[in-house]
Amino acid sequence: MNFTITTNERLTEMVWRMTLRGDTSTLTAPGQFVQVSLPGFFLRRPISVCDWDGEGLTLVYKVVGQGTAAMASLQPGEHLDLLTGLGNGFRVEACGERPLLIGGGVGLPPMLGLCRALLRAGKRPRLLAGFGKAAECFLLADFETLGVPVTVTTLDGSRGLRGVATDAMPLLDFDSLCACGPLPMLRAVWRQTGGRGQYSLEERMGCGFGACMGCSIQTRGGSRRVCKEGPVFDGMELMWE
Repeated sequence: MNFTITTNERLTEMVWRMTLRGDTSTLTAPGQFVQVSLPGFFLRRPISVCDWDGEGLTLVYKVVGQGTAAMASLQPGEHLDLLTGLGNGFRVEACGERPLLIGGGVGLPPMLGLCRALLRAGKRPRLLAGFGKAAECFLLADFETLGVPVTVTTLDGSRGLRGVATDAMPLLDFDSLCACGPLPMLRAVWRQTGGRGQYSLEERMGCGFGACMGCSIQTRGGSRRVCKEGPVFDGMELMWE
């Protein structure tokens, strides 16, 4: 599906935000992702959807290799081919009245769309965002604009609380949680909560729609494809012990 880039801006040294105009009718839940086709690259790049509306979508991505570096060089007015509406996202109806959204690094972007969906459902979410240092923080003002409480942790203590996200969890009041971020963070959250909550996983992907089986993981229900049955899984399905 063809999308037109409307903005492509740097948020931190390594993180960029791109907005695109196009058909978003296949997006049905926060936490879904798109597969981006970049000129000169054979494989598409999976990028989680930060937010979307009836006119377009927002992608927030980190430059980690040649493909994402090429994305950062694209200009407004250029076009991108996207496979959209991929995967299963977060289930708003499974969240309690006071859900905690935990985002670590570039696991934070899909929490923005989720936060909007929870607010529309009449729930009272709060955000816990973990970063390495203050210079790596991004998107926090977007959550604050929505009026949700925001708690920040940094490893060096340069912003918010010193430590990792799980250090702050005992200080917060919540009745359910949704998490996205690095695997060590997700495992730590999972252990601290006894497996409760919804977790968005990352795996290397080929096709992005379940054909190649390259992103399969073992769950309590057997082999599951992160791109097709995920990327969001109920914590009770995961086998991290």
